[in-house]
Order: sequence, then structure tokens, then C-alpha cells
Amino acid sequence: MPRSGAEARRRLREAALDLYRERGYDATTTAEIAARAGVTERTYFRHFADKREVLFDGELELRDTIVGAIEAAPPAQSPLTVLTHAFVASVPLFVAGRRVAELRQSIIDVTPALQERAHAKSAALVASITAALAARGESRSSAALVGQIGMAAFGHAIRGWNGTSGTDLERLIRVAFDEVRALD
Repeated sequence: MPRSGAEARRRLREAALDLYRERGYDATTTAEIAARAGVTERTYFRHFADKREVLFDGELELRDTIVGAIEAAPPAQSPLTVLTHAFVASVPLFVAGRRVAELRQSIIDVTPALQERAHAKSAALVASITAALAARGESRSSAALVGQIGMAAFGHAIRGWNGTSGTDLERLIRVAFDEVRALD
């Protein structure tokens, strides 16, 4: 049994991905995931609230990276420039997690309950971005609009990324935000 919390989380995530691909999300239990990972079901629930959450591991780190970059941005930068840099700051997370993200997305694509959870996670990230932009002095309404636009631009970049390099993803993020600016 792994002693490290990070190691247990990794093993649980990999076991869940394997089982969801083999059997489908609905046919897999948390007990089976725990057994495949070599831990108890109790250990599973110490790390994840339910069987959906194992697929969304890393969300907190992503949010903290993006919000931290927004908070650290120079006050004179425009909201779109701030978001461009904030999403670029998250690139290492996407590069490191690309294989897992692709497997996860293939499971989400065929599982309505997971699609709903993915939308909720995305909305929560937009809410965090909105709060961080509002804390910089943007009106709540403008911050919400910029947050939604930023997520759309980032999603556009991610969909165009072939997963080969962080430099390519950074370029695609910058291009997507430039496209948004060009709409004016």
C-alpha cells in the first residue's frame, strides 16, 4: 500500500482511468478502483469524495495557478492581458497531465454524469477567475464577462493543441486571445 498521499492519488487516478475505459464509468465501483490501486476503499474516500472526483484531480492546482497569476499581475495590465498570462502560467500543468487529460476526456465524452461535472468544474474556475479580476478592481459584471471570454479562448487553444510542446500551447493561447482582441 502506498504511504505517500500523492502516490495513492496517482494510483487511484490511474486505476479509475483503466477501469472506466475497460468497463465504463457506470459499471465501475469505488471498491474496484481502490482494489486495483492497492488501497482500501476507505483510503479512496480520504482522497476523493466520490467516483467522479478522481477524474478531476488537479483542479485545485489549476485554479490556484491561474488565480495566483491574476493576483500577481501588474495593476496596469488589461484584464485580457492578465488572463493571457494567467493561462500561459498553467501550461506546465497541461503538458505534464496531457496523457491523463486525453484519457479522461474520452471517458467524459461518453458519460453524461461526467459531462455535467466537467461543466460545473469549468463554471467554478470561471467564478474563481471572476473573483480574482474583481479583486483587481474590475466591476463584477465585467470580470464575469472577461472570465467567460478567457475560458472560451483557452478552450479554443486547448482544442487546437496537438500535445507536443508547451511552447506550442503558449503560442495557441496567445493567438486565441489576440483573436478575441481583434473582434473589436
